[in-house]
Amino acid sequence: MSEPTAGKVSIYDTTLRDGTQGEGVSFSSLDKLRIAKKLDEFGVDYIEGGWPGSNPKDVEFFQQAKEHRWQHAKIAAFGSTRRKNVAVEEDPQVALLIESEASVVTYFGKSWKLHVTEILGTTVEENLAMIRDTAAYLKTHGREVIYDAEHFFDGYKDDAGHALATLQAAKEGGADMVVLCDTNGGTMPVEVESITQVVVENLQMSVGVHPHDDCGVGVANALAGVAGGATQVQGTVNGFGERTGNCNLISAIPNLQLKLGFDLNVDLSRLTELSRFVNDLANHPHYPRAPYVGETAFAHKGGMHVNAVQKIARSFEHIEPKTVGNRQRILVSELSGQSNVLMKAEELGLPLEKGSVEVKSILDQLKTLEKQGYEFEAAEASFELLIRKELGNCDPYFCLREYHCSFRHHTDDVGAYETCEATVKVRLGGERVYTVAEGDGPVNALDAALRKALSSTYPEIEELVLQDFKVRIVDSHMGTAAKTRVLVVSSDGRDSWGTVGVSHNIIEASWKALVDSIEVFLMRRGVKPS
Repeated sequence: MSEPTAGKVSIYDTTLRDGTQGEGVSFSSLDKLRIAKKLDEFGVDYIEGGWPGSNPKDVEFFQQAKEHRWQHAKIAAFGSTRRKNVAVEEDPQVALLIESEASVVTYFGKSWKLHVTEILGTTVEENLAMIRDTAAYLKTHGREVIYDAEHFFDGYKDDAGHALATLQAAKEGGADMVVLCDTNGGTMPVEVESITQVVVENLQMSVGVHPHDDCGVGVANALAGVAGGATQVQGTVNGFGERTGNCNLISAIPNLQLKLGFDLNVDLSRLTELSRFVNDLANHPHYPRAPYVGETAFAHKGGMHVNAVQKIARSFEHIEPKTVGNRQRILVSELSGQSNVLMKAEELGLPLEKGSVEVKSILDQLKTLEKQGYEFEAAEASFELLIRKELGNCDPYFCLREYHCSFRHHTDDVGAYETCEATVKVRLGGERVYTVAEGDGPVNALDAALRKALSSTYPEIEELVLQDFKVRIVDSHMGTAAKTRVLVVSSDGRDSWGTVGVSHNIIEASWKALVDSIEVFLMRRGVKPS
């Protein structure tokens, strides 16, 4: 790929339209408006709101968008060319594009002759007229017009002359920009760059690219298109989209700005925030290994790596994490050296001295626990407790005397019934407390009984929420005698943290993780042990 000359490249987001065509992605009209506002604040140039008239949510979005004062972005409505053998002014779909009052209209047409003759069932000449007429009509209504050339790269490889003629028709109609779409996502970066270059040289107008990610090169194809002369990149937040998705703008944007030198006029420090915001509204988990914004993007685990990062961060980090709103993370595991422990302790506000007895003891405990099946990468709160206990500044909030869980399944003439019950005996200060609670399962019942026992002494515990509960078999080759690792993710409404427990008994493993979670919660709230 040749090195592009840094100039102006606009970012066109189609999360609200193309992104919602992905499996499991759906936004309400309020969600769409909130995402659009977030994209506008971030600095995106164009926001495609949807296809006016295709569904009530898109109709409502464009109605609301008209009332909002956009700081930076232009709102685009999406549609198609006029229908075959129908005058453009009589096509109701084109009329809806005008009625949306969006300042930008993006419409698509067929570039691949296969689609013209076999899918549309019309002639090459009529298809060119459809493209030309639609652009001209939209321009007479004062719109900025972008023509999305659907299946362009496949069409070009099949019949270059025909594909280029479709772009020429859009230009003749007055389109402000043509966008080359890799709709099937099967084109390679070297092809995208060379074909884009041919288009730019022949057409002499603004050209954009719209890659899909079916071969895993959606972002690479966007960069290749820019290298070939494209001045707009279309894509979606987090790569949402049909099949395997679209070009992921969350990766493409920092690559364009930080690596290739384009000033995109976006607030990169909010990149991670944007990615997480859209995932949350889509009810999708955050992908931990996502470039730039993932939890592991700047995570360091190997002892030698951590030692180097401790001295010079850029020795193992290609950018400063804060540039994209992320942060450096030091992981602790059996691969850890003293540097891991020292940096993790410093991050937690618990400074240790290199070579100290405490550091060596913590490292030994860490490696012993990992051998038993513990993992602290996603359970940093449990590791924090380990350090605090070693330093002697972590007094227990209660002392366990006994717990018991029972599960009873019984049937009668009416049906089957299940009952889970847990009892907990703890010492709180000088007082013994005994509680009983029922739950949906033994762990839920145990959690309820423990909270009940502690609530009178530590009423703050009502604010503790368990967000996630994961169970994994550590050594499955042992069959039913295998150890179980339980990871609990908890939250106080502001922050979240992970704790871990391991045992041959799933209830015991759950107990350990639950107790760690409660102790961390009370400790961070500044509650003193009774």
